[in-house]
Amino acid sequence: TLTVEQIYQDRDRFASLVREVAAPDVGRMGIEILSFTIKDVYDKVEYLSSLGKTQTAAVQRDADIGVAEAERDAGIREAECKKEMMDVKFVADTKMADSKRELEMQKASFNQEVNTKKAEAQLAYELQAAKEQQKIRLEEIEIEVVQRKKQITIEEKEIDRTEKELIATVRRPAEAEAYKMQQLAEGQKIKKVLTAQAEAEKIRCIGEAEAASIEAVGKAEAEKMRLKAEAYQQYGEAAKTALVLEALPKIASKVAAPLSKTNEIVILSGEGSRVTGEVNRLLAELPVSVKALTGVDLTKQELQHQ
Repeated sequence: TLTVEQIYQDRDRFASLVREVAAPDVGRMGIEILSFTIKDVYDKVEYLSSLGKTQTAAVQRDADIGVAEAERDAGIREAECKKEMMDVKFVADTKMADSKRELEMQKASFNQEVNTKKAEAQLAYELQAAKEQQKIRLEEIEIEVVQRKKQITIEEKEIDRTEKELIATVRRPAEAEAYKMQQLAEGQKIKKVLTAQAEAEKIRCIGEAEAASIEAVGKAEAEKMRLKAEAYQQYGEAAKTALVLEALPKIASKVAAPLSKTNEIVILSGEGSRVTGEVNRLLAELPVSVKALTGVDLTKQELQHQ
């Protein structure tokens, strides 16, 4: 229904006719055409490309003329524009420099103000932070104080509990044991005191008895000595001699005591009568020894008795 030129030039109509013709056919196949695109139209004999060569050459020619004229006009306009641009640029640069200077001055002023505000804000922030830190520290201190008070309360309760436990487990038994020991000690003390008192009373009684006995014995001995003294005074030398004679057996026993422990006496002598002579000599020396000890001459007393 279309010519080759129409197909090549009027792509929209060609696409519309393709949709109208193809839609019923594919619809019977259960397919619906939503959209499609014709990418290219070509032929094997290059007919379609030949149709565009003349037009393409004309268009190319007109394009070149248009380009030359456009370049000429563009050059003129470009020069004018450059001049205007330079003028505008000079004015713009001047204004830009003024604006830049004012901008820098304004920026410096703004920076100064901003820095001042920033310093003030920083200082205020630091002061506020310090205040907050102080508040936090105060809160922490209060918390620590409360915790410490609770800890102290717990420790006090623990101390009371431990003390009660010690009282129940150690102190009370210790006190009972101490009381028991105290009572036992008191009993021992009383026992010792009573025993000492009884012993003292016994010693006192014995002492009094011994003193009385000694006194009686002393009195008897004194009386005996007094009577002996009276008898000595009455009888004189005869009494003394009697006393010496009474003491001679005792003296003889003391002198003979070493001899009583001697089993055998051996006298080395050639004389047979040497033992008898020694015994006679001892007997002869006895009165002399008695006189040296007592002052009584037995030989005189013997002559007087004779």
